[in-house]
Amino acid sequence: MAAAAVDSAMEVVPALAEEAAPEAAGLSCLVNLPGEVLEYILCSGSLTAADIGRVSSTCRRLRELCQSSGKVWKEQFRVRWPSLMKHYSPTDYVNWLEEYKVRQKAGLEARKIVASFSKRFFSEHVPCNGFSDIENLEGPEIFFEDELVCILNMEGRKALTWKYYAKKILYYLRQQKILNNLKAFLQQPDDYESYLEGAVYIDQYCNPLSDISLRDIQAQIDSIVELVCKTLRGINSRHPSLAFKAGESSMIMEIELQSQVLDAMNYVLYDQLKFKGNRMDYYNALNLYMHQVLIRRTGIPISMSLLYLTIARQLGVPLEPVNFPSHFLLRWCQGAEGATLDIFDYIYIDAFGKGKQLTVKECEYLIGQHVTAALYGVVNVKKVLQRMVGNLLSLGKREGIDQSYQLLRDSLDLYLAMYPDQVQLLLLQARLYFHLGIWPEKVLDILQHIQTLDPGQHGAVGYLVQHTLEHIERKKEEVGVEVKLRSHEKHRDVCYAIGLIMKHKRYGYNCVIYGWDPTCMMGHEWIRNMNVHSLPHGHHQPFYNVLVEDGSCRYAAQENLEYNVEPQEISHPDVGRYFSEFTGTHYIPNAELEIRYPEDLESVYETVQNIYSAKKENVE
Repeated sequence: MAAAAVDSAMEVVPALAEEAAPEAAGLSCLVNLPGEVLEYILCSGSLTAADIGRVSSTCRRLRELCQSSGKVWKEQFRVRWPSLMKHYSPTDYVNWLEEYKVRQKAGLEARKIVASFSKRFFSEHVPCNGFSDIENLEGPEIFFEDELVCILNMEGRKALTWKYYAKKILYYLRQQKILNNLKAFLQQPDDYESYLEGAVYIDQYCNPLSDISLRDIQAQIDSIVELVCKTLRGINSRHPSLAFKAGESSMIMEIELQSQVLDAMNYVLYDQLKFKGNRMDYYNALNLYMHQVLIRRTGIPISMSLLYLTIARQLGVPLEPVNFPSHFLLRWCQGAEGATLDIFDYIYIDAFGKGKQLTVKECEYLIGQHVTAALYGVVNVKKVLQRMVGNLLSLGKREGIDQSYQLLRDSLDLYLAMYPDQVQLLLLQARLYFHLGIWPEKVLDILQHIQTLDPGQHGAVGYLVQHTLEHIERKKEEVGVEVKLRSHEKHRDVCYAIGLIMKHKRYGYNCVIYGWDPTCMMGHEWIRNMNVHSLPHGHHQPFYNVLVEDGSCRYAAQENLEYNVEPQEISHPDVGRYFSEFTGTHYIPNAELEIRYPEDLESVYETVQNIYSAKKENVE
């Protein structure tokens, strides 16, 4: 009956529009419908927010149906911004109309700021204070972030510059929030032992654009616990762990009962779910991110141990983390409660090695060296996180192709959040920013802090201070924008234009041109190191700045480049900094790049017409 009523009601709307009766009669017919039918019509999805506003102003009945806290405006909000609904509780009173207005305003502000970034920061890395206007925005931060996500999810190959800066802003905002949460977490007392929570903060900080939450990761672990309980029920149907409720932190004391839990865990993790230590790709940062460990079912000793530890504790087995050199372990007490224990009263568990249980002697055999008893001791959450971040730091130093050194920068931030007075790491951070040519003001602040902590570093500090100040002065002296006209006599030998997809004749890589010089503009040392003189035309030929598909930026001689007859998108993180769109054959420069090369776009169109259109005709 209800469905029939709704169907007939939906037929009323077009029918009313066709009737020749006065408008008032049609409105009277509409408002006389049952309230639930009217509400269904208004929430059908065919009406915009503006439509709802007009409908609510027609009469009292419709105004009451469209009240600000009612279902109609809630549906408008949900349809427009579905990802935000998870932030509202079904039991909360919400003024949906007001929320709609605030979210709409936040979206407009976000787009205004994103649009301004390219013009403000095209010639430099976004400075430390570049995000200050974002931090001072009024309204909920989640609304602003949601708009940035909407920009990133825009379909197609357009709005590349918007996406580039939206990504940078979102990255910054989320990292700041995560870092603040981590610092608050580290202030917890030593007996607060949520190892998983700390590991998730590290994961989130290094992957701020991914949707990672402690709740989701805990839910995945809970599903593993359920499988372990199912196996455990087959071993001992009366096992006390089976009676534990979610979130309960009880411990079982009998060794035999603990052993049954560990046997069930080993079967589920390593035999049923096929978790294993990643020996083939050990030095991969993904091995340290808990969400990736669960997805890929592999990791390194410390991440596998944290997973194993979390599951064991949920099932009542009081395992403890051991910061063993070269190979993180867990320890399982075999001694009587209250007795004086030494290292031989524990069994050591290698979660990386399928839960193998080791003696002290076998632990030393594992790493090939004798260690002192102190290294078999339990460590707190902060020490565990220090080791995780230390591993990431080591991987960051190994980065070769990633010229942004993002992993190194992130791991330095995390380490210094835990230990802010580590002089050598502060010095590394200052050198890194100096090397990348970013944030000179922040470099000076770091150097001043180092000098306060350790005056003995004055040599290294003085060198960096001098060159950083010189860098700041050079930036002040820069005037205007250098415009390069292809029609100018000195540019007559330039054959290619910005936006063209090229291929390197010698190395075979694909790239896109984002700048050019009539001759090589690098110094003598670079020219010598790159053996430019061995080229037939040497350095007296045009050179091109190119973004390469492997993520690097290179400076290539004209004679080494050729048109790519099968052009494809270049997956380089900085493409959006220079280009607004990929057409399928070439990139279109954004407004800032076009100002610098105003005549290149016409040349690109001619090239595309001659090269790719001719090829298409031949194929046909």
